[in-house]
Amino acid sequence: MVQKFDISGMTCAACQAVVEKSVRKLSGINSVNVSLLSNSMTVDFDENKTSVYEIIQAVNSAGYRASVPGEGKEKAASGSDEIKEMKTRLIISFVFMVPLLYITMFHMLGAPLPPFLHGVENSFALAFLQFLLTLPIMYVNRKYFTSGFKTLFHLAPNMDSLIAVGTSAAVIYGIFAIFKIGYGLGHGDLEMAKHYSMDLYFESAGVILALITLGKFLESRAKGKTKDAISKLMDLSPKLAIVERDGNEITVGADEVKIGDIVIVKPGASIPVDGVIVEGSSSIDQSALTGESIPVEKSVGDHVIAATINKSGYFKFRAEKVGSDTVFSQIIRLVEEAANSKAPIAKLADKISGIFVPAVILIAAISTITWLILGKSLEFSLSIGISVLVISCPCALGLATPVAIMVGTGLGATNGILIKSAESLENAHDINTVVLDKTGTLTQGKPVVTDVFSNGIGKDDLIQIAASIESKSEHPLAQAVCEYAKQNGVDFLQTQDFNAVFGKGIYAKINDVPYYAGNELFMKENGIDVSSVKNEADKFSAEGKTPLYFAGGGKVLGIIAVADVLKPTSIEAVKGFRKLGIDCLMLTGDNEKTARAIAQKLDLTDFVSEVLPQDKESVIRKLQEEGKKVAMVGDGINDAPALARSDVGIAIGNGVDIAIESADIVLMKSDLNDAVKAVKLSRATLKNIKQNLFWAFFYNIIGIPIAAGVFYEAFGLKLNPMFAAAAMSLSSVFVVTNALRLKRAKLDK
Repeated sequence: MVQKFDISGMTCAACQAVVEKSVRKLSGINSVNVSLLSNSMTVDFDENKTSVYEIIQAVNSAGYRASVPGEGKEKAASGSDEIKEMKTRLIISFVFMVPLLYITMFHMLGAPLPPFLHGVENSFALAFLQFLLTLPIMYVNRKYFTSGFKTLFHLAPNMDSLIAVGTSAAVIYGIFAIFKIGYGLGHGDLEMAKHYSMDLYFESAGVILALITLGKFLESRAKGKTKDAISKLMDLSPKLAIVERDGNEITVGADEVKIGDIVIVKPGASIPVDGVIVEGSSSIDQSALTGESIPVEKSVGDHVIAATINKSGYFKFRAEKVGSDTVFSQIIRLVEEAANSKAPIAKLADKISGIFVPAVILIAAISTITWLILGKSLEFSLSIGISVLVISCPCALGLATPVAIMVGTGLGATNGILIKSAESLENAHDINTVVLDKTGTLTQGKPVVTDVFSNGIGKDDLIQIAASIESKSEHPLAQAVCEYAKQNGVDFLQTQDFNAVFGKGIYAKINDVPYYAGNELFMKENGIDVSSVKNEADKFSAEGKTPLYFAGGGKVLGIIAVADVLKPTSIEAVKGFRKLGIDCLMLTGDNEKTARAIAQKLDLTDFVSEVLPQDKESVIRKLQEEGKKVAMVGDGINDAPALARSDVGIAIGNGVDIAIESADIVLMKSDLNDAVKAVKLSRATLKNIKQNLFWAFFYNIIGIPIAAGVFYEAFGLKLNPMFAAAAMSLSSVFVVTNALRLKRAKLDK
C-alpha cells in the first residue's frame, strides 16, 4: 500500500532525515520518501505488518506531526494558518526584544534609563527585568525547544537543537547570575554583584530566537508560493464540455466526458479532453503544452489535446483520453511528482550540528565533572561548564548561513533576480548543465518580420499590399506582417472579397485586382509561378524562418519571411554560461530545421527538438541520472514539469504564473543574462558562507579548550563566561560584517 502524509514541524534537511529514519524503523516498510519542499511523505508499506496509525505515531514520537491529507481547501487553510501563527510569534518576539536590547546595550551609548535601574545597588532589578523580557520571547518560540531537545534525545540533532542548547545555556547562566547578584547585594558584596551584573546573556537568547523566527517566516512565505503551482495548473483545465448524445447537444462537466463521446468545440473554446477530429478544421493554440506561439492547423484525423484553445474554426472530435489519462493531467502529475522527489540541499550547518552539539554538551559535562574530581568548588566547576556552553552558543554558526543568504537574496533582488529560498541559492552554485527553452526564453516568443524580398515592385509597395490583405486575418503570421507595416508607417488599402483558405493562405481584392498570400502550395493552386523567388524562399526556410508568398496580377510580387527571433541577450548569455564552465542544451517543441537554425546562431551543438512537456521532464531526469546538476530555464506551462524536476528551476519573469511559481529563481527583467548572474551570485554566497562557518568553528576550536580550563593549571588561564560571551559576540560581528561584503559583489563581470 502506498500512502501520502502531510508532515509539519520540519525546518531543515536534518529534520527530513529524522522523519525518514523514524518511519524506516517500523516493520513492513518498503520505501519512504520525505519532501521538505512540499512538507509531505510518501510511504510504501505492507498493511498486514504496520498501519497508518503506527506510521503517524512514529513521526509524532520523533518530534514532528503527521496526518493523512485532507481536502485541498483544508490544506491551503492550514498552510495559511501556519504563516499567520509564525507572523504573530515574530511580532511578539520583536516587541519584547527591542526594550530588552535597549536596557542591555543602548544605555552603554548614553541612552537614559529609569533611576531604579541605575547603579550596582539596582543591578538585581535590572537583571530580573531582562529575565522577564526574555520569557515571552522564549514562550512564543517554544517550538525550537520542544523540537530541538526532542531530536537531541533521539541522537539526531538539528538546527533547532543548536538554538535550544545555546539559548538555554545563556538563560540558565543568566538565572545563576541573578542569584549571585542577589547574594552579593544581600551580603554587602557589591563587587560580586557588579561582577555578575556584567555576566547576563538574556539579550543573546532573545535576539537569536527573534532573528531565527524572522528567517523562518520569510522562508515559509517563499515555500508557500511553490505549492500554488499545481492548483493553478488545475485551474487551467476546462470545466465544461459540449457533447453529442442521442442526437442532442448537451453541456456536461469535463470530468463527465466518456471515451467515444463526440465533443463539439466552438471558436475560442478550450478543448476539454484528448481526442481525434472527425468533422471540421481549425487552428489550435497549443502554447500551453508545446510553448510554441504559432497555432497549429488541425483537420479530420488529427489529434487534439485537453487545455489547448480553438482559435477560429468549428469542429467535432471523438474523445480518446479522459480524466487522469489526458496529456494535461499527466503534466499536473509530473509537476507534483517532481516537486516531491526533489530533495532540498542539506545545510552544512545542519550536517555539522549532528556532531557539534553533542560534542559540546559532552565537553561541558566532562569539564565540570573533571574539576569537581580535582577538588574544585561546585561554583568553579559549574562556571567552567557554563563557559563552554556559552562560548559554544551557536550564534555565529546560526548566523553564518542565513545572514549570507539574506544579503545574497537582497543583492539578487536589486538586480531583478527573485530567489525564492535558501535552497535555491545554494543549489545554483553546483550547476554544471543549463537546459534552455527556446520560445519565449531564447527567443521573443512571438513571430516578427525578419526579411522582405520584393520581385518587380518596390519594397514599400509589397509591404503595403501584404499588410492590406493580411489585415482581416487573426493568424499570428498575418498579425506580424501588419505590425511590421505599422512600425514602418505604411498605410493600409481597402480590400474586398476577403477569403481565408484553411491551412494555405488568403485571397482578397484591392481595386478589383486579385491578390494572394500564403504558402507555396497555395500559389501553385492559383497558377502563380514562384520559380523567380524560390531560391530566396529556400534560403529563409534553411534559416528557420517561415516564407510567406505574395502575388497579384497573375505574378509573384515577393516574399516576406517571418520568424520567432532571438532575444538580443541570448547569445551573450550562452557565452556567459560557458565562461562559468556550464554546458548548455536547448529544448524546443519546434521542428528540427528551425531548432538547428537557432542553435547555429547561438553556437550550440546540443539541442533537442519536437519535444512535448513529458519529454522535457524526461530529458532533465536523464541528465540528472548521468550525475549532472541541471538548471532549467523556461517561461511556459509546458516548462513547469521540467522546472520542478531540475535541481534549479529558473523562470523568465514575463512567463505565465505557473512557470514562475514552479521555479526556484525568477528573472523579473526577462533577461537571460540574469540567469548567469544568478549562478555567479550563488557561487559568491556559498564562498561567503564557507568563510563564515570556518570562522565560527575556528574561534570555537580556540575558545573551547580555554573555557574548559585546559590551560588553567599551567598558566592560570581560565575563560570567564563574560569573556566567553564577548568572544561569541565578536564572532557574530565578524560573520555579519563578512556577509555584508557580498553587497559589493560584481555580477556583471
